[in-house]
Amino acid sequence: MDDAFDIGRLGAAGRPPVPSADRSDYLSALNAEQRVAVEALDGPVLVLAGAGTGKTRVLTTRLAHILKTGRAWPNQLLAVTFTNKAAREMIERVERLLARSVDGLWLGTFHSMGARILRRHAELVGLKPNFTIIDTDDQLRLLKQILAAANIDEKRCPARVLAAIIDRWKNKGLTVDKVADADGADFADGRAVDLYRGYQERLLTLNAADFGDLLLHNLSLFTENTDLLADYHERFKFILVDEYQDTNVAQYLWLRLLAQGERNICCVGDDDQSIYGWRGAEVTNILRFERDFPGAQVIRLERNYRSTPDILGAASGLIAHNDGRLGKTLWTERQGGEKLSVRGVWDGADEARWVGEEIEALQQKGHALGEIAMLVRAGFQTRAFEERFLEIGLPYRVIGGLRFYERREIRDAVAYIRVLVRSEDGLAFERIVNLPKRGLGNVSIQAIHTLARAKRLSLQDAARLLIETDELKPKARAVLRDLLESFERWRAELESKPHTDVVEIMLDESGYTEMWQKDKSPTAPGHLENLKELVRALEEFETLEGFLDHVSLVMDLAERVDDEMVNLMTLHGAKGLEFDTVFLPGWEEGLFPHQLSLEESGLAGLEEERRLAYVGLTRARRKAYILWAANRHIYNQWVSSAPSRFIDELPSEHIEFEQVGTYDRAGGHAPENALVELERFPELASGLSDRSRSRHRRRRSRMTEAEYEFAEPSADESLWRVGERVYHRKFGHGQIIDVDGDKLAIAFEKGSQKKILASFVEPA
Repeated sequence: MDDAFDIGRLGAAGRPPVPSADRSDYLSALNAEQRVAVEALDGPVLVLAGAGTGKTRVLTTRLAHILKTGRAWPNQLLAVTFTNKAAREMIERVERLLARSVDGLWLGTFHSMGARILRRHAELVGLKPNFTIIDTDDQLRLLKQILAAANIDEKRCPARVLAAIIDRWKNKGLTVDKVADADGADFADGRAVDLYRGYQERLLTLNAADFGDLLLHNLSLFTENTDLLADYHERFKFILVDEYQDTNVAQYLWLRLLAQGERNICCVGDDDQSIYGWRGAEVTNILRFERDFPGAQVIRLERNYRSTPDILGAASGLIAHNDGRLGKTLWTERQGGEKLSVRGVWDGADEARWVGEEIEALQQKGHALGEIAMLVRAGFQTRAFEERFLEIGLPYRVIGGLRFYERREIRDAVAYIRVLVRSEDGLAFERIVNLPKRGLGNVSIQAIHTLARAKRLSLQDAARLLIETDELKPKARAVLRDLLESFERWRAELESKPHTDVVEIMLDESGYTEMWQKDKSPTAPGHLENLKELVRALEEFETLEGFLDHVSLVMDLAERVDDEMVNLMTLHGAKGLEFDTVFLPGWEEGLFPHQLSLEESGLAGLEEERRLAYVGLTRARRKAYILWAANRHIYNQWVSSAPSRFIDELPSEHIEFEQVGTYDRAGGHAPENALVELERFPELASGLSDRSRSRHRRRRSRMTEAEYEFAEPSADESLWRVGERVYHRKFGHGQIIDVDGDKLAIAFEKGSQKKILASFVEPA
């Protein structure tokens, strides 16, 4: 086999003979620090590669250097990455450097390398070499069977939640015997561990493994078979790791076991770009490298080839506020460039309007649209920009995700609205009739279709006929009757309530919102935020019919864009990319840093949010714009927004600040309610769109005189009173039982009493 041991081919000390090739051709392109990182082959090495410092060049040149100097054969090199794309790029670069193909390299993702090892030794963990690697759908199907066999109600204890718990355990390297006290063990009244055990046993019976098993079984192989581990110590002379800051515990343990042989492990990463804690990445893995591998060399790559001095100065000044870092400062030999533009706007609509105008101005100066990126903290933020870009004919693409109205939860919600106002819409009814799951089987749905075709009726009319007969089982009839009656009730409410309220009621009472609230996957909060943004979008339209016509137009225009497009994506999705110009909207407290991160992870969450801001800034080559809005429409009400603390942390010598009228750079955040500022200081309204002025007038007309005279309380006062009902994003609804300045003691409906900062709650 291409990667089998072949000691007979090796020269002295078990190494291939050293070629006589001149090294200067591939080393001459490196700077001094990069060359040190490439040539430091003996012992553990940590390469701290800042953004834009040539990380991939170092990795690939190091691989080529090992091979060209004869330190190892290709099959004695293990190189792991996080994506197949990165692996392909590394192989292509190495082959270009060597001017020949490279066969036998152990180069690929963690999972692919784990699978390769596992297939060689599958019998040792109870599998056969031809085991199946199941995907997420198969995993969920199997877990539903496990729950059913244990007589556990899947509605109360969803399979998706159990899957997330098990994946989290496997990412931490926890086998069944190690999870008794782990987070999540209380699932299904403390039966999670037994369910995990049953799931693993079922996988072995099926000769299958999920993605988490690929490394988990490797850990068992190596810890329970020391002779096997010794063989791999002999095999791998050198180990290279890309993006080490993104490794989880299982990946870390796997690497540490394999590296205990030759100890020639080189990890390349950037602790300042560790932004995936929500999916199991542990920044502490890179922070403790020197402790794990005593005597390790730490080489810092700080010369940046991407950005201007002001961009690097701002990014370095920001990230310096993090305590949990190894420390480095990016610099560049480039001269000139523009300072970062930090701009305050009135609200989200004006944010989108201004950005659209600025991009059009850049385009007129010859700026390529493909070199412009809009990087948002949360996916729901793209809607306002998408609609503005479509309105002015500015082509765009959403990278790493779907356009707003193409997202699953938005399509589902729009289908509910279509059924609400267009009772003949069979496609929409078919989409939502059993969403969320209501117990309607394929037989019942087919019966509706059959009757509709036979009598040339809409699906809703056919369903009305069926519930009056015995064609369907009693449970199915009851479910259909309840759904149809609900739609009639919601239609009636449209006569007396705002359409935005009715849509919110419909999504709540139908169980659709609850479906996502119960979903414990990392993406679930984003789906809920998108639904809230959809309801906010409805306010721009007089009727739901007008909104549906707008959606149809948006979807039609979205298909007609040109090849040259502005790039929209989340900050997480932008890692590894770079653009000439970057727009960073929504830098406000609660949105960025995100409130949920602060609530769930405290200081660690704040530092990861700051690393995310650092990643966003360092995507820009020439110019970066930071924007914050004085007002945001959140949870169906207007709230004043404070600029992100990250803006205060940017070194002033690297930024140009455009004041919106409610922010004082020296004094900190807005001292007064920004909404009232427009009435008190009309000059702030200059430059506002007609739509924003109209929206403000409508809101002002609904305010009482007392509300209008509202002023921000002093430090020892509070707007909150004992007895008021409030809503907290994580803990739900509750009632204030004590007020201490900005700290509220709240009795929540779920039975708990907690002390919460006032900024984290809103009126119920």
